[in-house]
Amino acid sequence: MLREIDRDIWVAEQPFRYFGLSVGTRMTVIRLANRELAVISPIQISDEIVRQLDEIGTVKHIIAPNLYHYLFAGNFKTLYPNGTFWAVPGLEVKKPDLAIDKTIKSDTNSLCDGLEYVFFDGFRTLGLSGFDSLNECVFFHAASRTLILTDTAFHFDESFPALTQFATRVLGGYKSLSPSLLERIATTEKEKVRQSVKKILGWDFERVIMAHGSIIEQNGKEKFQQGYEQFLGRSMNVLR
Repeated sequence: MLREIDRDIWVAEQPFRYFGLSVGTRMTVIRLANRELAVISPIQISDEIVRQLDEIGTVKHIIAPNLYHYLFAGNFKTLYPNGTFWAVPGLEVKKPDLAIDKTIKSDTNSLCDGLEYVFFDGFRTLGLSGFDSLNECVFFHAASRTLILTDTAFHFDESFPALTQFATRVLGGYKSLSPSLLERIATTEKEKVRQSVKKILGWDFERVIMAHGSIIEQNGKEKFQQGYEQFLGRSMNVLR
């Protein structure tokens, strides 16, 4: 079910396992000024979610924010054929069967009025085929001062199962808004990552919503900066 986080912003979660760990997954719904809805990282849809979405607005933007979070976007497009299915570059090659309407461009910073984005360049992660580029878009909803991430940072806590807590204590992301050790190993183009982080820190955000982990309601910008300083190395003084 949809859960209201702030004015014009909702989330919905479902169970998800990654390499045997229970990490959950989350979609974010933004209501724009014209009552159009932007759905970021869609999850499996249900009749109840459809009912709630139809109550709060009109689904107009269906967004696959990286090369991994696309599994249920096609279902949303089927249910909402008048919605625009946005995808990051490369997804049309990876999944040519998807009914993608538009590719998110890297030379602009606003997908629709009220929702800004930047590409998180240089970031890689561990997938089933090895270390792959994410091609992730990170979003900013200025009206609620909310940063919306997908796989560029995690934030697990005691609300997750013991095994997940143990693994993230070792690998990273436990009570820290940061990439895991796997992303640190996979990511070699750290200068591109630095530039992406600088752009993100230019936004005035307090809350951080990520696809996997617990939402951060306060001091999100500070925690994001701290997590990436650890990733990039404090001695670089990149973010200060």
